[in-house]
Amino acid sequence: MSSASPQSQASKADNKWLALALLATAQFVVVLDASIVNVALPSIGKALDFNQDDLSWVVNAYTLMFGGFLLLGGRLADLLGRRRMFIAGLVLFSLASLLGGLAQSEIWLILARGVQGLGAALVSPAALSIVTTTFAEGAERNKALGVWGAVAGSGGAAGVLLGGMLTQWAGWEWVLFVNVPIGIGAALIAPRLLKESRDEESTRHFDLLGAFTVTAGLALGVYALVDANNAGWTSTQTLGLGAVSLLLLGAFVVVEQRSKQPLVPFSIFRLRSLRGSNVVGLLIGMSLFAMFFFISLYLQQVLGYSALKTGLAYLPLALFIIFSAGGASQLVTRLGFKPTLIAGLLFVAAGLYWFSHVSTGGSYLGDVLFPSLLAAIGLGLSFVAVTIGAVTGTKPDEAGLASGLINTSQQVGGALGLAILSSIANNRTDSVAADGASALHALTEGFQTAFLVATGFALAGAFFAAVLISSRDSREQVEAAKSGDPQPSPIPA
Repeated sequence: MSSASPQSQASKADNKWLALALLATAQFVVVLDASIVNVALPSIGKALDFNQDDLSWVVNAYTLMFGGFLLLGGRLADLLGRRRMFIAGLVLFSLASLLGGLAQSEIWLILARGVQGLGAALVSPAALSIVTTTFAEGAERNKALGVWGAVAGSGGAAGVLLGGMLTQWAGWEWVLFVNVPIGIGAALIAPRLLKESRDEESTRHFDLLGAFTVTAGLALGVYALVDANNAGWTSTQTLGLGAVSLLLLGAFVVVEQRSKQPLVPFSIFRLRSLRGSNVVGLLIGMSLFAMFFFISLYLQQVLGYSALKTGLAYLPLALFIIFSAGGASQLVTRLGFKPTLIAGLLFVAAGLYWFSHVSTGGSYLGDVLFPSLLAAIGLGLSFVAVTIGAVTGTKPDEAGLASGLINTSQQVGGALGLAILSSIANNRTDSVAADGASALHALTEGFQTAFLVATGFALAGAFFAAVLISSRDSREQVEAAKSGDPQPSPIPA
């Protein structure tokens, strides 16, 4: 039934929420895939005879392509059609997942994971921009983004849980095969639930030079970060790639200022809350992405948990993220996204500080469960609030760009945070071991230090949320939520 056909308002609303369910499911799978392979890495290493030093690239290849192509994916969605890019990304993601599960060598799997990341970079900003343009700014969009945050925010924890179960019961291949029916099914349903939308005012001219410089700059920057621990932070590779990355990003700025149809119109940064939300999004990524990594290592290497038990240990964390994100939309509607974001980051900081006291003789209840619940509450609140802040005040034709920006900030922040915190943890572990401590004690000391530095990232996020994000925008958003936003929004057919 087309949007022009007679139908009740209730039917239109139902279609919108069904569309949201589809979009959130797709984002859930995209986020989940960054962590689902973590627990399966030992099995993958044995099956494909991976060199131990290369095993991390099963994760890094996905992160590299995802973070590097997000801005391009967001702009493609605006110019070529958001539904079209959403479907294309799902098909690419699903095919890459199938090829990854069929991999017979390490290079085969790493390449497949890279293509998965490219598909994810098309899906994620397109999906979020469809949510933004479908639901009117105010209470309706807050509720929608609360659902979005609940599903997407729990993806990291659910990835570890599902990864452990599939690896234990079905084999490592199924951490990839599981994406295929979900992705193809979502691509087939999308035309029925989603209405096509794009930037109708801009011409189809595509800024190829801008696309190349920003994508190459981001990809090289992420690569330099994720491989810094292996190559060395002061190595020629790390410093050289970092310098080239900065040069490319600088060239991108010059290109965009001279382009008639830029890939990223810098006028979007006139929005104070968008600027501030992206800075805070970077710090959220830096503090939280590494948290999942270190919790998994602590559970398995210190507490001696199996892959399956480690996955199950994440269940309360995933559930609390869903609960918290669901409540976040109501808090944003009543208090505004700024105070909700600050409160969320303080919860995150409290949880990470508690984690910094893990011990070799610790327990799941005291050392993992309770601090993870604090962090989960904070993650749900901050994830939803920062997303609302990042798209508040944007025009419909900027939805893909704004979505790509906040996703890029979080992904690059995640890569940067994991690289920095892993280096700090390894250095602390080596230092303590050199003093004659046991390997287990040295490992735990490294985790403690990493969690303490991550606490600092979260506190910095709360500080920048307070000073960089507009209080007026936050208050106006509350008023819009209470009065109802008059801005029309496309209704899915």
